This record gives sequence, C-alpha cells and structure tokens, in this order.
Amino acid sequence: MDLEKTPREGAESRGDLRKPPVEPPVRREPEVPEGCLAVAIRVPVRIVVLVLVVPVRMVWDALVVAGRFLNDVLVRPLGRALLWLGRAVFVWPFVGLWRYVVVPVGQVLGWLGNVLVVVPLVWLYRYVLTPVGHAIAWVGRGVGAALGRVYAHVLTPAGHAVMWVLRGLGAVLAALGIGVYTAVAWLARYLVVVPALWLYTWVLTPVGRALVWCGKGLVWLVGMVVTGIGTALYWIARVLFVLPALALWRWVLTPVGRVLAVVGREILDALGHAWRIAGHISLAVGRFLGTLFRWIFVEPVRWVYRSVLTPVGHVVRDTVLRPAAEAARTVGRATRQALAAARETVRQARADVRRMLFGGPGHPRPLDRREPSGREARTLGSSTTALTKD
Repeated sequence: MDLEKTPREGAESRGDLRKPPVEPPVRREPEVPEGCLAVAIRVPVRIVVLVLVVPVRMVWDALVVAGRFLNDVLVRPLGRALLWLGRAVFVWPFVGLWRYVVVPVGQVLGWLGNVLVVVPLVWLYRYVLTPVGHAIAWVGRGVGAALGRVYAHVLTPAGHAVMWVLRGLGAVLAALGIGVYTAVAWLARYLVVVPALWLYTWVLTPVGRALVWCGKGLVWLVGMVVTGIGTALYWIARVLFVLPALALWRWVLTPVGRVLAVVGREILDALGHAWRIAGHISLAVGRFLGTLFRWIFVEPVRWVYRSVLTPVGHVVRDTVLRPAAEAARTVGRATRQALAAARETVRQARADVRRMLFGGPGHPRPLDRREPSGREARTLGSSTTALTKD
C-alpha cells in the first residue's frame, strides 16, 4: 500500500474539491506556414470583397427585417383570417350538413332498411328457407343412401372384374415390350455403339490431338506477334502522349492549380470575413436608424401621449366619465328597487286574490310528543320516559 498521496488525491479523500478538474489542453495541429503569394493576395482580395459584400449584406438585412415585419403585420393575420374564412365557408357547413342532415337521414334509412329488408329476410330464412333446406337435405340423404347401395353391390364388383382383365392384358403387353427392348438394345450395341467407339478411339482422337498441337503453335505465334506489336505501340504512346502529358501536369497544371487553390481559398476566407464585418456594419447602421427613428417619431409621440393626451384623458375621466358612470349606477339602482317593489306588490296582490278565492291555509294540529319542546329543557328533577314520568 502506497502511503504517499498526491495533493489532488488527498483533497479527494478529504472531500474538499471545490473546483472542477482542469481539462487537459487540446492538442492543435501546427499551422502550415503561408507563402508570400497568399500574403500578397489576401489584403487586396479582402478589400475588394468587403466593398462588394457590404451593400449585399445591408440589402439582405433590410429584406429580412421587412419580411419579418410583413409576416407579423400582414401575412400572419391574413393567414388567420383566411383560415377562419375557410372554416366558415367549407368546414362548418359540411359539419352541420353531416351532423344535422346526413346522420339523421342515415339513421332513418338504417331503421327503414332494418324494418323493410333485414326483418323480412330473417323471417324468410327462418320460416321458409330453413324448412325447405331440411327437406332437401332429408331427400338428399335418402338418395345418397340408395346410390351407396348401388355402388357397393353393383359398381364395385364390376370394377374389380374390369381391373382383373386389365392387369392380365398389362402383364402380356409388358412381356412383349421387354422382349422387343432386349432385341433392339442388342442390335443398337453391335451396329452403332461398337463402331462409333472404334472410330472415336483410332481415328478422331489422333486427328484431334494433331489439330490441338497445331492450334497451340499458331496461338503461340500470334501471341508473340501481338506482344511485339503491343510493346511497340506502348512505347510509341508513352513517348508521344504519356511523357508530354506528365510533363504538362507536373510543370504547368500543378503550379497553376496551386496558385488557383490559394486564390480560391483566400477569396472564400475574404468572403467569410467580409460577410461578418458587413453584418457588424449593418447592425450598427440599423441601430443608428432605429435610434434616429425613435428620437424623430417615437419620443415625440410618447411625449405627446404622456404630457398632453394623458392629462386630457384624466380630466375627461374625472369630469365626464366618472359622473356619468355614477349617474348610470344610481339610475340602475333606483330601477332595480322600483322593479323589486313592483314584484313584491304583484306577489302580495296574487296572494290576496288566492286567499279570497280559496281561503287561507289550515293551521297544523299539534302533536303529542314524548320529547320536550324547544322552550323546555330537561332537568334532573323531571323525566320524559314512560317508566319514571310523574
């Protein structure tokens, strides 16, 4: 066991690590040294690209701001209005037609179809077709039993006899076929196979071997001629085409391509830097225009609203609107009280008329209760039970 600990391990064992562990530095690839051509091309290219890109970026930012404004002010409300109009014109009428016309008509037609078609068909199947089918099945079972007896006692013996006769004829024909096949096979062996085998072994095989040897020699000769011609054509093509093309690629196209690659890379980098710088410039111009618009239009309107319209509105509210509202509330309160008094008067008059015509309500008879009434309370000296009552 190692008793020596590093400061980090000791801090971890004490639990007082407050800072996150430091990540190791990222290893970066060494930058490739740039040549004098890239340095000479970079500054003028970036200046020219910046001059060309700044107007494009400002126009782009202006179009973006205008598009967002039009989207928030015109396109989105117009889209919502068109969506509501489309629902009102197309969706809601079809929904109402489906809910209040098609569904009830479908239910009525379903009921009529059930009453006029399904119920009669069920009755016809149950009380007409089923008994007729049972009768036909009974007749079919009887006919089947009769046909089974005919098959078992008449057709089966006749079929056995026919099969016995056919087996005998088949055996005779098989014996005749075997004899004829043996004779034909013996004649074919000694008249065709043996002469053909002798001809293949002693005539065709030597002739074929001689032809193969001649063909191999001819192929070798043609191969040598073709190889020589191909070697000559290869060196001619190499000297006339490959070496000049290789020299052109190595000494002309490669340096030109490297120069064009440097120029293209610098142009791309210049476009990126110019686009970012143009963004900062466009942002500064936009902020300046926004500040100018605010001081020219927004602040005067705000000052007019705060210093002129707000006091005038307060005066109108305190002198006109609040007294008018209070008067309206007073009138409403008086109207409600008058209506309540009128309702109460009508209710009393109706009760008086009912009392004159039908008489007053009867008084309820008092009940003899064992329990004390609400006015009397139980005490220790009195009892309400039947056994202890005085």
